[in-house]
Amino acid sequence: MHNVSQEHALNAMPLAEAEASRFWRDRRFAGMECLSATFLTHEYAPHAHDTYSIGTIELGAQISTIRGEREQTGPGRLYLINPGEVHDGAPADSGYRYRMIYPDQALMRDVLEDATGKPVHGIPAFRQHLPLDPELGQAFQIAHRRLEGNVGTLEADEGMFSVLVILFRRYGESIILPPQTREKTGVQRARDYLAAHFQSDVGLEELARTADLSRAHLIRAFRKEFHITPHAFLTDLRIRHARRLLLAGMSPALVAGECGFADQAHFTRHFKARIGVTPGLFRSA
Repeated sequence: MHNVSQEHALNAMPLAEAEASRFWRDRRFAGMECLSATFLTHEYAPHAHDTYSIGTIELGAQISTIRGEREQTGPGRLYLINPGEVHDGAPADSGYRYRMIYPDQALMRDVLEDATGKPVHGIPAFRQHLPLDPELGQAFQIAHRRLEGNVGTLEADEGMFSVLVILFRRYGESIILPPQTREKTGVQRARDYLAAHFQSDVGLEELARTADLSRAHLIRAFRKEFHITPHAFLTDLRIRHARRLLLAGMSPALVAGECGFADQAHFTRHFKARIGVTPGLFRSA
């Protein structure tokens, strides 16, 4: 059983006076990215991940928008964000401390197939983004601390594996794709065009022609479909590509040019606004 008194003591601790973050990749979970951070003023720009984003706040409160729905959350709430879902985050009141993991689809599929003994058909997805579940949130925090504390492999595996299984049993489902419309098809073409040309200086008129929509219609429909503007989506694509290049060992200065940013300062600002750490810290983790 969890040490509940210890957890209450940890949650009663005040927030740090300065912002701090730790980012690492856990070899016991196929290099899964992990983050623990205290943010007092840092605000995340709207962005999405190729992975799931799973976590919980330990102290304080955050104001976040997920797929267009804005809500203030604190301890007891879980963050369950599917790959590709746009979200942001900003401190409420005096800030917050939180813990996150970013498992990819292959890892989640392996966990679910192992737990059920059956193949997973389709793409697993969370049907709720911010459920109130203090008990499971506390279990996640304990499992996350084990990862961060670099405890033995079996102890870490058992804790986080069990939490991931329960998360999907309580809040998981299969994705059901909505029917296509001319507008939806158009913005999807625009999205795919940006994905193929993210290193280029794509213009709005060029993108509207690709979508076969007017410029105003494209901006409105794109935001309605993806909860982000075309320009913000393009920046997010560049940051996602930058992550891969940094992981491959490329220097931040070279990555900035490779991904279409005007300069390294511009790149660093956008990277931290979406990832929470600088490109240099991300690369060295």
